[in-house]
Amino acid sequence: MDVEAMDRRKSATKTQTEPLFHVAQKHAHPNPIPSLSPAFSTPVHPIRIAKSSESSKPSILPILLPPATLRPLAFRTLTKKHDLMLTSSALQAFATFIGKHCGSGWREEGLAEKVLDEAAKSWKRNGGGVILPGDGDELKSILRNMERSMSGGKPSQQGGLTGQGNFAFGNTVDSTDSITRPGASVREDSEASLGVSVLGVDDDGDNIGSEDPRRWLRIVGAFEQPRLTYNVNQKHFEAASTATSLLPDPSHKTHLFRHRYNLIHQRLLRNESFQSSSVPSARTRYLQRSSLKIATTQQAYNLTHIANLLGRSGSNHLLLGLLAISPSGVLTINDLTGSIAVNIQHARPVPEDGAWFTPGMIVLVDGVYEEEGSSTGHGLDGNRGVGGTVGGKFIAFSVGGPPCERREVTVGISGAGKDGHTSAGGGFGWVDFLGVGSERAAGSAMRKLETIVLKRDSSENPVQGRVRMVICGEVELENAKTLQALKRVLGLHAAEQACQTPMVVVLMGNFVRHAVMTGGSSGGSIEYKEYFDSLASILSDYPTMLQNTTFVFVPGDNDPWASAFSAGAATAIPRNRVPDIFTTRIKRAFATARAEAEKATGKKADGEAIWSTNPTRLTLFGPAQEVVFFRDDMSGRLRRNAVRFRPLQAEKEPISSIVPDQKMIGDAAAMEEGQELSESMEVDIAVETAESHVPTSVARESATSTGLSDLQTARKLVKTILDQGYLSPFPPSNRPVLWDYAGALQLYPLPTALVLMDPEAPPFAVTYEGCHVMNPGPLAPGGRKGVAQWMEYDARTRRGKTREIRF
Repeated sequence: MDVEAMDRRKSATKTQTEPLFHVAQKHAHPNPIPSLSPAFSTPVHPIRIAKSSESSKPSILPILLPPATLRPLAFRTLTKKHDLMLTSSALQAFATFIGKHCGSGWREEGLAEKVLDEAAKSWKRNGGGVILPGDGDELKSILRNMERSMSGGKPSQQGGLTGQGNFAFGNTVDSTDSITRPGASVREDSEASLGVSVLGVDDDGDNIGSEDPRRWLRIVGAFEQPRLTYNVNQKHFEAASTATSLLPDPSHKTHLFRHRYNLIHQRLLRNESFQSSSVPSARTRYLQRSSLKIATTQQAYNLTHIANLLGRSGSNHLLLGLLAISPSGVLTINDLTGSIAVNIQHARPVPEDGAWFTPGMIVLVDGVYEEEGSSTGHGLDGNRGVGGTVGGKFIAFSVGGPPCERREVTVGISGAGKDGHTSAGGGFGWVDFLGVGSERAAGSAMRKLETIVLKRDSSENPVQGRVRMVICGEVELENAKTLQALKRVLGLHAAEQACQTPMVVVLMGNFVRHAVMTGGSSGGSIEYKEYFDSLASILSDYPTMLQNTTFVFVPGDNDPWASAFSAGAATAIPRNRVPDIFTTRIKRAFATARAEAEKATGKKADGEAIWSTNPTRLTLFGPAQEVVFFRDDMSGRLRRNAVRFRPLQAEKEPISSIVPDQKMIGDAAAMEEGQELSESMEVDIAVETAESHVPTSVARESATSTGLSDLQTARKLVKTILDQGYLSPFPPSNRPVLWDYAGALQLYPLPTALVLMDPEAPPFAVTYEGCHVMNPGPLAPGGRKGVAQWMEYDARTRRGKTREIRF
């Protein structure tokens, strides 16, 4: 009887279950839009399938949102846009409400800023004051009314709340359009991941052209950037799962190398020169002619892993790996599969004298593998495959850096539209590298906003002066000449009208000549604070600058507290900002200037001083523009650690002894060498037309060999760093790096501009692969009395130039 009852129960369950599965299959909706880039495994953006009006509202999974995490967004939305002061209790109320009704999409889908924006508008309509308390009944009533109108994590307009405004960039869709075009709602939601409201766009878009560009300015420190790692299996970036620490597990050091290698490896595989094709494209032929001369006879280059060299003695291979020095003092190349000794006795750099190659760099090496014990030679260090080292040696013929990738290719900008706006294609367009919004979500909207504000196409530009960034390097506060030069530069810009003052003034260290608290002439902490107090007195003489300009301070290796332990040696990077104990007087000067402006004009001044990290990033209009600031003695470190190749003349002597016509060979060799030098920087068409803005006094010495050498040195430095895509391509013994924060040193995607403050390199402004690299040089250059030099960067043209003035 029990067996029969069980059989009847199973049959009843089966008859009740089968119709449910049939219904589920009937109503299942396949994904109508595939991935935009299946070859790169670009993740598919979630597509909302149109449902009937009878369908239920989308469910939101509540999360626990800490108030500290919501604080930056609440400050930008409520304080910057609506001029409301937020108390801690109100921030807690908003965090609880947003975490409950917006869920995990509060940031990426732009749900939180919509809630904060609607709450601020409701508060103003009800006659609320400047301070928004959280313990009152007014805010609780607003949140209760908003809770009844929430739909899918967004406040519905049917609940009596205001809409998003008329300035929606043409992405609003009505109810019928959402039914006929399922992708329309996706575009609206994706562009709201950064959200125009986050950047303070009002409902009235007609007055947007008269706004201050600083409204869309944001400083992102090295310790504030999102920690992203490249997933090789999914071929996409994902957030790091481990917690950050200044003393992490030793495995994080290995992960640092693996991440650098994986980034460059996937970048190479996406290059057309490493993709086989039956019909070579024009781009492939161009790269073979200009930058990659490693194997010009091939249609596509094939990389070989070091572990796959075993058993293939005498064959030619192209390796991608990290240059390093073995414990026995032998130069080796390492990848994820193994290590092998490299013989560069007959190797030539590519391009010739166009880049530096030091241990710690990831390079491409073309050559022949020779097994250990073969007739042609033996292993350089005598190892036989122990510890992942492949026995034998690799005789290199050519050594070159991995080709750089333009920013447009990385973020997937495919082309320009009728209005000059760009549309996103493949690549990593959905990745938010800096926490200001991804290219696919907000790029086109921000570029349209950038065009409106900066008025690029208009002959009359009322904000012509406001788009400038003044960059001063090596501001040594203990040097009287530096302070005089700074006074002259600030006085020059303070004499301009308030609407013409620069948007940003960047002061880059070292702020003292010697390391602080190491027994040097710079003294201790008391003397260091006095230096900044003297700077505060200088800044107080120019209240117009303090009221209308953002000052950014980027420290150097000699600034505290890291210099107290390094004793003048290279400190670990990224390094933190100057401690607050030394900057109180400068903050007080800015507060006084703002108070005086508000008392005199009745308007609130928003000038501020931002003490940032080294390196630091400046974003303008979200992902539209990115400027990286980095202070480092890089050129000197490259010269000290660079691998030396045999001089080119040494290889030409035996050839010239055989050929009878010596003069003809010499002329041909000179022409070939000059052609290689001119073509080495032709990877980008923009480089051909790039201007190197040298100081006017040096420009008067035109046609001198020194001027040409400075330009060549600048291009060599720029190509070395941008090809590596990393700000510190050195061994940890030469330049220590904080392993968990090494992502702040990545130059991927390439920034719009890079300010590389190197006092040992000449001032320059060079464009390479669409990235404009500048070196302002010291503010008071040595050997030139009474001269102040600085760099001015124009955000409209995205170009910089060196300026100087006498004092």
